[in-house]
Amino acid sequence: MKTITSIEEMKKWSHITHSSYKKIGFVATMGCLHPGHLSLIKSSVTECDATVVSIFVNPIQFNPNEDFDSYPRNIESDKKILQTTGIDVLFNPKQEELYPKTFQTFVVVEDKTNYLCGESRPGFFRGVTTIVLKLFNIVNPNIAYFGEKDWQQLEVVRTMVHDLNMDVSIVGKPIVR
Repeated sequence: MKTITSIEEMKKWSHITHSSYKKIGFVATMGCLHPGHLSLIKSSVTECDATVVSIFVNPIQFNPNEDFDSYPRNIESDKKILQTTGIDVLFNPKQEELYPKTFQTFVVVEDKTNYLCGESRPGFFRGVTTIVLKLFNIVNPNIAYFGEKDWQQLEVVRTMVHDLNMDVSIVGKPIVR
């Protein structure tokens, strides 16, 4: 398993992998890996030629009254777990590179984000869709795996991919916890 932290290096790896006609699977996480993540990773490893897992705690999906700073992080433990899964790359980008001080572009999916989780957490899905789009642009996966447990998030991501004509298949899988 290779660990990549820079956007440029991740893009280069993906380009080389695609040039070998390999299908890239992708699982986006915020870390603190659990059996649900591992079931998605197993699907990707089984169904794709190469698998990338990202770990990034996304600050823009947290509201001011939510505690981004205390969100659990244990990258060393997560790395040990990932080393047993057969993935090819752990992409662990730096916040400063993903969101430089000049960052000002966000992705919003209308309607599907105005109820359930979106109603109680304003701005949450704006943060989710923005980071997912950024990660898709960087990793350039053929297939991205999401848990069906977060049904609204899965539907919001599917809508974004469809509406923006993105060349990635979104696969929802039952989640094990």
